[in-house]
Amino acid sequence: MTRINYAVFETSNGVKIHRLPVQAFPKFWACVYLVSAGGQNILIDSGSGTEPSHEDLLNGLQQAGVLPSELTHILLTHAHIDHYGGLPKLKPLTDAKIGCHELDVQVVAHHDARLALISRRLASFLAESGLAKEEIDTLLGIYRFTKALYRSVSVDFVYSDAADHVPALEIIHLPGHCPGHVAMRVDDVVFCGDMVVEGVTPHLAPESINPFGGVDHYLASLARLQQWADGARLILNGHNDAITDLPAKVDATRQHLTRRMSRALQALAEPLTIAEVCRAVYGEMSGYNQLLVIEKTGAYIEYLYEHGMIEVTNFEEVEQGQPARYRRVREVSETEILPKEKTYVLI
Repeated sequence: MTRINYAVFETSNGVKIHRLPVQAFPKFWACVYLVSAGGQNILIDSGSGTEPSHEDLLNGLQQAGVLPSELTHILLTHAHIDHYGGLPKLKPLTDAKIGCHELDVQVVAHHDARLALISRRLASFLAESGLAKEEIDTLLGIYRFTKALYRSVSVDFVYSDAADHVPALEIIHLPGHCPGHVAMRVDDVVFCGDMVVEGVTPHLAPESINPFGGVDHYLASLARLQQWADGARLILNGHNDAITDLPAKVDATRQHLTRRMSRALQALAEPLTIAEVCRAVYGEMSGYNQLLVIEKTGAYIEYLYEHGMIEVTNFEEVEQGQPARYRRVREVSETEILPKEKTYVLI
């Protein structure tokens, strides 16, 4: 993600919004937003908590003319480390109330226990994907290292009670990219978190790792976002410049997702494990990128399997603890993967 500059926006009713760019990780930038409305100073997201990210955040607040002690609320779009990781360093500087969706409370407020639970689920998924033990150990180490920066911070309220705390904002739950992902709206400006990002689909993981994740939830949320944000003039996301044509971005996101799953289906002319499908779709990867793409591939396979486009060919071996091998049931055109007329409903 390339750097985005500091900027000031104004809603139709004159509410000022400051975009504060922070270097969440080396060569990876995120956007934090400051909303000043009705006597409240509301910070949306907090960066990653690395030293450069925290320094950028403080500098951004200074540029906006607001001290950390003057913040009234810190709201999270979702509990991914580049969006919530700055809380431990920011919390001692402010009495701001911290809010997130109830499905993200465990990540934010009970970090060590949640990390242990998700690490176990991730280890099981990686083994089931067909990776060698050495690769699994390496990826688990990378996963734990990226989360080691964070220390639990108490949550003051969840978004089901948000109207009592931040009446200036409307909030909608949009799971898929993250279980507790939300979008927020002030007048004609929407903060969409990572629902739509430039050039790629947001990260997805199978629901076996994290419930309320996966492709189905994400697609349903994408449709809900487009309907809910109708009439918005600006869409501000977590990493890129402002979006002015959300329907076009949603269409591009769906097309990108379709192309990836179509490549997976093409590879599945013969039985393959998730790891083998991942290599066919993304090529050889290493480090954190390898972890990201194998989780994405797992989400694709989960979707294609649940929707009857692929089947397991070695169920007897699966019963003995071996990785499943999948094969496409028939030729599937791209229009059949995500038909435009399909309506997604969150249950």
